[in-house]
Amino acid sequence: MDRIDAMHLFTRIVELGSLTAAAEELDLSRSNVSYALQGLEKRLRVRLLNRSTRHVSPTSEGHTYYERCRRVLAEVEHAESMLSEAASNPQGRLRVDLQAGLAAAFVYPHLNDFCTRYPGIDLVIGTGDRLVDLVREGVDCVLRGGMPRESGLVARRIALLPTFTCGSRHYIAVNGKPKTLEQLREHQAVNFLSSATGRSSPFEFMVDGKLHSVTLRGRVSVTTAEAYRACCLQGLGLIQTPRFGVEDLVASGDLVEVLGAYRPPPMPVSVIFAQQRQMTPKVRVFIDWIVERFQTLPVARGKSRSVRAASAGS
Repeated sequence: MDRIDAMHLFTRIVELGSLTAAAEELDLSRSNVSYALQGLEKRLRVRLLNRSTRHVSPTSEGHTYYERCRRVLAEVEHAESMLSEAASNPQGRLRVDLQAGLAAAFVYPHLNDFCTRYPGIDLVIGTGDRLVDLVREGVDCVLRGGMPRESGLVARRIALLPTFTCGSRHYIAVNGKPKTLEQLREHQAVNFLSSATGRSSPFEFMVDGKLHSVTLRGRVSVTTAEAYRACCLQGLGLIQTPRFGVEDLVASGDLVEVLGAYRPPPMPVSVIFAQQRQMTPKVRVFIDWIVERFQTLPVARGKSRSVRAASAGS
């Protein structure tokens, strides 16, 4: 029994004038109540109660302790009540960092919904694809696409986005469509530099249930999703990208899929945050809201799970 429980037990013994009555009210055995009282008196090194066969009453020291216990317990109840209210109506500034493409497609169009639900939260939003040091920069959580590396952060996977390989209409007209991975090696890519490693991310393909990685030469390397798509549209090489941001370009024929029989694995999307024993209410409601946004969109559905992650970068 911890100190708060022991204080609560003692106050009820005094108020009811009986160990037995207190035991019945608190659903404890008479022996456990007696043992807890003895432990309390031993720790305080003072006798708290005068005992008779039918009644107990506080000693002078017990009465003083009883009054202090009442004030402490009242403060604890008040604090818990305030926290309970905060949990249902979270307050304060919330700093988040969102991958730009994901934010534009899934977050910004619905941001008023979050602000309406939680008027006490002030959002500070950063966007990009860079690594974010959550602790040093004071960021509460980040939204990223790609496979997080292992570390002390927690990544909650919230979606799996279909991904494909494509080139511009002009590029395909000039260079043709590769039909096999061997033919692919003769083509150029727009290389995407990982913010985590600084190296070009290889193309990935699923062939007969096995993952194959292919690194292509390329004259242009970029670090943002916007530049990646823009360079592809200029005919500078092939790219691998989630379909959610380019559906209109595929429909218009400006982007043409290649090697559709060997599509890469879907891209995981994760919310990444620092490991905490108790997540603050404002962070919890934002993460739950982000999960809700992705789960309502069929293109983004994926099994939600938590994994260890090394960084907040893609």
